[in-house]
Amino acid sequence: MKHPISEIAFTPKVKAAQEKRGSRASYAKMEERSEQGPWRNTVTPELREYIAERDSLYLGTAGADGQPYIQYRGGPRGFLKVLDEHTLGLADFAGNAQYISLGNLSENNKAFIFLMDYANRRRIKIWGTAEFVEDDPQLLQKLVRADYQARPERVLRFSVKAWSPNCPQHIKQRFTVEEMAPKIEKLQQCIEALEKTNASLTRQLGEAARELAARDPSAPLIASLLTETPPAEKGCGVD
Repeated sequence: MKHPISEIAFTPKVKAAQEKRGSRASYAKMEERSEQGPWRNTVTPELREYIAERDSLYLGTAGADGQPYIQYRGGPRGFLKVLDEHTLGLADFAGNAQYISLGNLSENNKAFIFLMDYANRRRIKIWGTAEFVEDDPQLLQKLVRADYQARPERVLRFSVKAWSPNCPQHIKQRFTVEEMAPKIEKLQQCIEALEKTNASLTRQLGEAARELAARDPSAPLIASLLTETPPAEKGCGVD
């Protein structure tokens, strides 16, 4: 019997935990019908598109004794690339020279990639194996963007064994400066237009008040109340 892809994550101990807490039955039915649901072991077009939009990831490794380690990796959008339907790759840039992930993978090649899309509240989990490649300049060149200011040292090659999306529950929306820049620019344009309209209306109101004061000696107090406005901060304080 072919084992379901989900068994990479659903170990016997995990299944026992599911059984104890009431979720195992639904997963077992899915596996009996040979339905993988969201589980896949190849890079689909949808996953490829999702990966191309990411500018960061979390890489999980563990040493031979099982000590886990999570490392944040970042770069230009799309720095994690699909090499084929089973393989991902990224350039390993010079950093703080701790080499924890490198050391871990030299004795335990199991690895995990966690991809977050905070703006759209989406996340994808990828299980697999990984290795650092030190002697393949052609592959390294494929993974490096010329305009990105960093020094690549080697390649991290990741073999995909299973992946699955995760529910959006509890993901807090966050936005990068790059994502917010066009929205802020549009907001500033709207503010500038409103400030111009406000200034024009204030001038018109002042002119009308002066005309009223010239005709009616009792009007100056009303006119002063209408025309005295506090100075506005440019851009309403939005930089």
